[in-house]
Amino acid sequence: MLSERLADLGTPVGRDAISTWLDDAGIRRRQIRKDLAGGQHPDRDAQFLRIAELIDQYESAGNPWFSMDTKAKEHLGKLYRKGRVRGNHSFQAFDHDFPSWADGVVIPHGIFDPQVNRGHINIGLSHDTSEFACDSFHWYWNRIGGQRYRNATSILLTCDGGGSNSANTYIFKHDLERLSQSIGKEIRVAHYPPYCSKYNRIERRFFPHVGRACAGMLFDTIESVVALMRRASTSSGLRTTVNVMRRYYEKGRNASEEMKQNLKIVYDHLFPKWNYVALP
Repeated sequence: MLSERLADLGTPVGRDAISTWLDDAGIRRRQIRKDLAGGQHPDRDAQFLRIAELIDQYESAGNPWFSMDTKAKEHLGKLYRKGRVRGNHSFQAFDHDFPSWADGVVIPHGIFDPQVNRGHINIGLSHDTSEFACDSFHWYWNRIGGQRYRNATSILLTCDGGGSNSANTYIFKHDLERLSQSIGKEIRVAHYPPYCSKYNRIERRFFPHVGRACAGMLFDTIESVVALMRRASTSSGLRTTVNVMRRYYEKGRNASEEMKQNLKIVYDHLFPKWNYVALP
């Protein structure tokens, strides 16, 4: 340690003094930051400009746009979770984090409305699938979004290119068409380029606050999870609503040839893989 080395050199200094000096010099304990992109797509900047253009168009027209994504799956039960909280005793969890000891899973699908700084989470209890993602938005629109934007003629969803809303799968587009028909609204999707999911607005303005509200707390019951996530808020006005979706979602669904042939998705001329519209 530094204090011991200084003492060996004949200049003993206490640990507290050394800590103060290091803090004043900006030398603090820091964790590794995941800032380095795994790669860069040649059309990255052009797609970012396209997304910004679409957001401006929707806001100018009075139409809503939402940033959506699925937060990392967690286990339900008395399993350890990272973080610290103030209290007169520690929470007790199992000494091993075996998934078989969990009571289930928690899959938070988030929808963030940047225009009003409101976030919503639908908690799934089975699997993160395209059907779950579309059902999640359907629930949100019928009870919250549609009430807020009664005169909307179109909806813009910005999301990354993988997971339950993958840009590469027909099944997501099939489920998106069903969603559009069900709510009776045109839905435009704009995917972020590969390696750029962290720039999705929900990742910077909503999920970190949900994580902070839940850090160091046990996810021992679904009621506890809902109460914790509802606490996610900021002094700038962010508020969070939470719902539990108890339907079972089947993994491994693939689009049949009939589904592919019957798709009526309208693809943009510019980067059609990332930009398209589902019509009701």
